[in-house]
Amino acid sequence: MKVVDPAVQNAKDNYHLLTGVVIPRPIAFITSQNDDGVVNAAPFSFFNVVAAEPPLIAVSVSRSEGQMTKDTAKNISASKEFVVHLVDENLVEQVNQAASSYPSSVSEVEETGLTLAPSKKVQVPGIQEASIRMECKLHQIVPLGTDEAYSSDLFIGEVVMFHISEKVIENDRVSAERVKPVSRLAGSNYSKLGQLFSLERPK
Repeated sequence: MKVVDPAVQNAKDNYHLLTGVVIPRPIAFITSQNDDGVVNAAPFSFFNVVAAEPPLIAVSVSRSEGQMTKDTAKNISASKEFVVHLVDENLVEQVNQAASSYPSSVSEVEETGLTLAPSKKVQVPGIQEASIRMECKLHQIVPLGTDEAYSSDLFIGEVVMFHISEKVIENDRVSAERVKPVSRLAGSNYSKLGQLFSLERPK
């Protein structure tokens, strides 16, 4: 078995290793809004659920040279609100396009041909085409990094409203097979939902 000490690798090497072994990763497609009302949309795969009471999700957004440079991070820090969309097979092409570098004055939603949908409990709009979206209010920001500089920020958001398409619900539950989620792997690779199986937890 190969043994790797992250302390002797650089950040880029550790990133490639982490994104190659922590797979598959769900993708959060996040809308946020700046002071001028421009709606930003960007995907992040360092994302997961972290609590149920209250319902909390977390997403890590990288920094550049120790500074918050991504529109998503700056917008959430200022407005304390955002909307998370689950990426599925029908949305993944537009999500990939939204990952391009656009100036903060340009909305990725408009550039990708997606449609804004009003939210109920936050000011930030969501995306109509997404089968699942979660309105979130900022719960906490946790800066992450070394003693020399922060490399990213962990945004923990409280879900204050769920929007779930009837098309993905079966027997009052969200059906993974109907959602058709897309996950992130290493590099430019993605994954669709594979074979499902069940295991009963031992008592």
